[in-house]
Amino acid sequence: MGLLRRFREKRSPRVVAVSLDGTPYTLVRRMVDEGRLPNLAALAREGTLRQMDSVWPWVSSVAWATFMTGCNPGKHGIFGFVDRDLQTGRTYIPTARHLQAPTLWELLSQAGKRVAVFNVPVTYPPRPVNGLLVGCFLSPKLEKATYPPDLAATLQSLGYRIDTDPWLARESKAKMLQDIEDVLARRVRTLFHFLNEERWDFFMMHIMETDRLHHFFWREMETGEPEDLAAGFYRVYAQVDAVLGRLREHLDEATALLVLSDHGFCRIDKEVYVNRWLADQGWLRLRNVPPDPQKGVLEVDPASRTYSLDPGRVFVNLKGREPTGGVEPADYEAVREEIAAAALDLRDPDTGKPFFRQAFRREELYHGPFLERAADLILAPYDGYDPKGPLYKETLTFRGDTLVGMHTYDDAFCLAVGHPLAERRFSIVDLAPTILEVLGVPIPPDMDGVSLLR
Repeated sequence: MGLLRRFREKRSPRVVAVSLDGTPYTLVRRMVDEGRLPNLAALAREGTLRQMDSVWPWVSSVAWATFMTGCNPGKHGIFGFVDRDLQTGRTYIPTARHLQAPTLWELLSQAGKRVAVFNVPVTYPPRPVNGLLVGCFLSPKLEKATYPPDLAATLQSLGYRIDTDPWLARESKAKMLQDIEDVLARRVRTLFHFLNEERWDFFMMHIMETDRLHHFFWREMETGEPEDLAAGFYRVYAQVDAVLGRLREHLDEATALLVLSDHGFCRIDKEVYVNRWLADQGWLRLRNVPPDPQKGVLEVDPASRTYSLDPGRVFVNLKGREPTGGVEPADYEAVREEIAAAALDLRDPDTGKPFFRQAFRREELYHGPFLERAADLILAPYDGYDPKGPLYKETLTFRGDTLVGMHTYDDAFCLAVGHPLAERRFSIVDLAPTILEVLGVPIPPDMDGVSLLR
C-alpha cells in the first residue's frame, strides 16, 4: 500500500477504469435490484449508472477501438472482427497494426501522464506508451503481449493468463466455467498488484471473462437450468462485484472510477447465415462449394453481386474494388438498394418474424478517411437473431446448445464515480474525451466523441 498512499497525497487527478466485456445495463440493473451486486449498487448510489449505446457492428474489436480512440470506424479503420485484403482476397483479423487513430493511452502518454492498461481488445501488438500495456486475447503468447517486453516476466510470476480457452465449452460447460473463474482470479490478482505497486495516472483492467460467460451460459442463466451452471453465472458476477468493493476502498477525492461495457447481450434464438440467403437469391456464387475455410480466401465468383462477412456486413462485389468484382460502378447503388430492401423483408421461416430491423448504408454510420473500407451495408438484427458470415452453410438458420448468447447494440452500461455525467443518451465513443477532460488533457479536435462531464 505504500506507493498508493504516497500518490494519494499528491491529489492529482487520476482515473481507474474496469471494463466488463459485454455486460448489459439491463442485467446489471436487475442484479442490483435483486441484491446480487451490493458493491456496484453502493458505487451507483455515489455516482452515475447509465445505459449506453455501442457501435455498429457491435463486436468487441470495433467497440473497443471506438472507445480507445473516441472516433468512429471511418477514422480508426476497424470495421469488424474479420476483414478482407482487397489485393489478395484473403481474410484477416484486424489488430492494433490496423488501428489508424491514436489511442487514449497514447494521448495521455504524450501529455506526460503515466498509464497502465491491461487486456483491452485491439491492443495487440502492444504500442509504446508512457507506462505499461498488456495486449488482449489476440496475443499469441504472453511474451509478445507486453510493453515494455520485460513486463512479461512479472506477469508470469503472477500466473497471469491472457484469456480463457473457449474450446473447452464444446467439451464441457462445467470445465469452461471453471476456466472462466480461474482466469478471472488471476486477472484480479494482477490488477491489485499493479494498482498498488506501480505509479499511474490512468489505470485500466479489462475483464474478458464476462463476454465468455455470456456467450456460453446466457441461456442457462435465463432458464435456471442446469442449476449448477446458472448458479455459476451469478457466482462469476459476485466475484466481479467483490473486485469493485476492493476498488472502492482505494478511491479518494482525486481518483475517479469508471466501470463500463462495450455492448449488451441477449439469448440467441437463431444464428442467421447471411451468405446462405445471398446464395439462395442468386446474388452469391462461390468458386468452390464448400470452400476451404483453412485457406482464408474469399472464393467469390466474379458473377456474384455480393457477399457477407461477420456480423451482417454486406459487400457489393464491385468491379475495380473487389478482387473478383463483377458489378459495374453504374449499378452499385441499385444493387445496394435491392439487397437492403430484401434484407428487411427477410423472415424467419418458422415464425414469420423479421430478422433485421435496419439495413444501414455505410455513410449513415461512418465518416472519415477510411470510409471506403467499410461494408456497403450493415444489417442490424432484432435481438435473438445473430447474423453470421461463413461463406457456405447448408441451412439459413441454426440453433445450437454451446454458443447461446449474442451481442446487442443499445444495452451497454457505464458507471462513473467522482464526476457527474450529463443527462443525455450517449455512446461508447464519448468516453475517451470524458477521460481526457477528467485528467486535464486537451481533447483532439478530430475526435467524434463529446465529453460527458457536466
